[in-house]
Amino acid sequence: MCELMGMSANVPTDICFSFSGLMQRGGRTGPHCDGWGVAFYEGGGLRCFHDPQPCHSSAIAQLIESYPIKSENVICHIRQANVGRVSLANTHPFSRELWGQYWSFAHNGQMQAFSPQAGPFQPVGSTDSEAIFCDLLNRLRARFEQRPALAELMDCITAACTEYAEQGVCNLLISNGEWLFTLCTSKLAWITRRAPFGPAQLSDVELAVDFKEHTTPNDVVTVIATAPLTSNETWQLYATGEWRVWQGGETLLQGRLAG
Repeated sequence: MCELMGMSANVPTDICFSFSGLMQRGGRTGPHCDGWGVAFYEGGGLRCFHDPQPCHSSAIAQLIESYPIKSENVICHIRQANVGRVSLANTHPFSRELWGQYWSFAHNGQMQAFSPQAGPFQPVGSTDSEAIFCDLLNRLRARFEQRPALAELMDCITAACTEYAEQGVCNLLISNGEWLFTLCTSKLAWITRRAPFGPAQLSDVELAVDFKEHTTPNDVVTVIATAPLTSNETWQLYATGEWRVWQGGETLLQGRLAG
């Protein structure tokens, strides 16, 4: 399967350190060598990078590793192809516009012969993941003429996710730039870093950082990943069916899928 990484922060923050660990799993320390992508929100804009090449050796990935693009919401994905050939069109995160916002989506799992609900959003590539994303957006657009309150929106999203989870593994990340929705049906972990900040050591490469040298006492940064990225910190594991909405590095809403 694929691996996910997301970030939610209360101040614009780069992902250079965490991405340095994740990219190693894209063909060096892990088998996820079938492409990768990352989406950074900057105000109302969305800056995306994709490459069907293995992440660990990608020149574009090396740029992301060294260039501190700062964002409050980030979604990353490294792919191990199950459904759909290796191609640029099949790399995550996928993005679409809805209600005047850019939505982005990444998925880890596999669905059996999934067909999206009819509507204006249609897959460009051939992955089940993009089909899920389009299905979700079609459901939202059909139910709400304009952007609803967050609680109503999450009721609709989690109801759809309950159906998806019945058809296969469905770990996923979704963002509209205001918040980051995360769902675990098999494997996902998170860590929130806040003052007093300390050192962190990556698990997949010999690289460490002391966060107190790069932060202020008011910073809050949460990183979500399929598997913990550091070896000297305590990560929290999601329960099966657990979902969380992150905003500013904090949990805004949380729950469990029905059933």
